[in-house]
Amino acid sequence: MPFQQGARTRQRTVLLVGMVVLLAALVLAVVLASLLTHREQEDGPKMLKWKDRGTTKNLQEVILGRCYNYVMARYPELGDKDCLKIWDSLKRAFIYKNPCNITSEDYQPLMELASHPIPCNKSLFWSKTNDLAHRYTKSNQNFLTLEDTLLGYMADRVSWCGDPSAPGINYESCPKRSECESNPGSVFWKMASKMFAEAACGVVQVMLNGSVEAGAFGSSSIFGSIEIFNLNPDKVSAVHIWLMHDIGGPQSESCSGHSIKRLKSILEARNFKITCEDNYRPVQLLQCVHNPDHTDCRLCTNTM
Repeated sequence: MPFQQGARTRQRTVLLVGMVVLLAALVLAVVLASLLTHREQEDGPKMLKWKDRGTTKNLQEVILGRCYNYVMARYPELGDKDCLKIWDSLKRAFIYKNPCNITSEDYQPLMELASHPIPCNKSLFWSKTNDLAHRYTKSNQNFLTLEDTLLGYMADRVSWCGDPSAPGINYESCPKRSECESNPGSVFWKMASKMFAEAACGVVQVMLNGSVEAGAFGSSSIFGSIEIFNLNPDKVSAVHIWLMHDIGGPQSESCSGHSIKRLKSILEARNFKITCEDNYRPVQLLQCVHNPDHTDCRLCTNTM
């Protein structure tokens, strides 16, 4: 009897020790898992903090509102465009994706859904004249910039990028072009610019800034690196350059300047006819709305 009781006692002791060890192991596993999860949560956002502004708040409502306004109010002839499908294709292009790994294939469905014809002689390209070019197209419906097309109108001054983790959209920050080339904004505007240039026909206009010290034409700009090389010589009969100077500002370059000569040589090599005009008067008059008394804005000088 004493022997049997001792054996039972030892068994209970071993079982109890085993349970304690197992419980301790489970507790340790839970603690380690919690620490690892917390570490991943801390590391994740650090990897996705970029230098540019994050996704525009209420992006869906902004895109849909602009799309409906464009196709229903501004250009009702485009009323067959499906704004819900356009939004869905934009969202699919970047949501839950690494914002540095966006490709042209991601945006191809969007480009096809939102594209529309551009009337001949109405295409206006610009570089370093953003505000002036768009003030001009708002006052003169005879010309369209990329931002006056459906794609450009929806995306103008809006930003977006994804995040591999939930909710799939980064509202805090998005990468700049200097951080990675294949970011959602850069890829989108390159594709939209290429498509806008390919659609141009007849006479096209280019508005450049002659007050920029670095030169009016830049080879690395969207116009200099993409649009100029996607103009079709079989469709475009001539390129008219409007070289604008800031009212009262420096006249760093004229139509005979070094960067304009470089631009002309590129266009001539592609068999385009070219004209260049310093301070195209209709655009200059628009500049003078804000500077009516400046000497540059006098239509004529009275002499006695």
